[in-house]
Amino acid sequence: MNTQMEKMERSQVKLTVEVSGEQISKAIDKAYQAMKKDFNVPGFRKGKVPRPMVEKMYGIEVFFNKAADIVIDETLWDAIEENKVEIAARIRPNELEVVEMTKEAMKYTAIITIKPEVVLGDYKGLQVEVEQLAVADEEIDKQITAEAEKNAREITVSDRAVEDGDKVIIDFEGFVDGVPFEGGKAEDYTLVIGSKSFIDTFEEQLIGKSIGEEADINVTFPEEYHSKELAGKAAMFKVTIKSITVKELPEINDDFASDISEFDTLAEYKEDIKAKLLKQKEANKASQTEQKAIEAAVKNATIEVPEAMIEEQVDRNIKSFAQRMQSQGLQIEQYLQFTGQTMDSFRENFKKDAENQISTRLLLEKVAETENITVSDEELDEELKAIAAQYQMTYEELKKSFAEYEKETLSADVKVQKAAKLITDSAQVVEI
Repeated sequence: MNTQMEKMERSQVKLTVEVSGEQISKAIDKAYQAMKKDFNVPGFRKGKVPRPMVEKMYGIEVFFNKAADIVIDETLWDAIEENKVEIAARIRPNELEVVEMTKEAMKYTAIITIKPEVVLGDYKGLQVEVEQLAVADEEIDKQITAEAEKNAREITVSDRAVEDGDKVIIDFEGFVDGVPFEGGKAEDYTLVIGSKSFIDTFEEQLIGKSIGEEADINVTFPEEYHSKELAGKAAMFKVTIKSITVKELPEINDDFASDISEFDTLAEYKEDIKAKLLKQKEANKASQTEQKAIEAAVKNATIEVPEAMIEEQVDRNIKSFAQRMQSQGLQIEQYLQFTGQTMDSFRENFKKDAENQISTRLLLEKVAETENITVSDEELDEELKAIAAQYQMTYEELKKSFAEYEKETLSADVKVQKAAKLITDSAQVVEI
């Protein structure tokens, strides 16, 4: 196998791989074994047609596509390691090209995205502004109101129509041009009026409707709706109000304070809330300082993140989002339908955050490299112990199951954490 690497623009390299001789012959034979069931030749059972007969009828070229895939699978990663290419994003099918293929030789190219070069600017002694540590009366009141919400009673209403803020149980079915559409029907659906869970003015039109009343709700699907069949179309929903409930908050006084806390008076309860909020703000100040210091360091650096890296990070972020939705009983397709988004517009919302995540990681890796940050065996053991405790495993069990590459990944993560601490500890904090 012969390889050649050529640097390209936008953090990519072009790897040219040439393979010949026995490896090609073996790949063609593997291709025949994988494909022989697909050939039908009179006089032979399916899958039993001899290779010479197939080649005589179709030519040996019939195996080339499959054989090329086999050769790439068997040689690409060796070629990558040989040229010490540090891959930053998965290689997509359109980035692989077979340049030449015969029964004796093959040449192919692979376009590979690599980590971009990071040129550091100032990252030490950066001035960052954070909010002063103070707790306003409004913040305390908001906390108390939230507690009152938790202790509120739900009261069924039967003597009035729907109002903004009510929780209603409804049955509904949607129609476009008088025809029901898929996914447009539900029974015993819980909806909070004003939550903006439904498209257009669906919720607002339920205000003033009474229990048992069937209402015709007219809406228009967004032009960018994920379902092309519904995008931009007018729809009518037949909705039946089955029940209305409202929250009744408890009166906020000394009795309320003693019921939900260890304190006898509302004044004592407020002081406790103030102390806790202040402690929380101190922790937030540290987090805010780190975030702003690193953001400033990233801004001072020159980093051009390849599009392929951004797309992969978007994939990871959407997968994580979808898992959170599933834990709440909602599929990502339903979420898109309720919010009136297409997958393309949804992905676009994730791009900026994805680019920031990657830029931050690249910046911290470069700082760790520049500062010669290392991780000792003792520090690595401490991280392993923390992970073991998190997953309720013993340290010995985890260490035994940890592969070498996982240790390298963990070590890289610790270096990044130490780089972040270096930037943060050196920052000049100004309270505003």
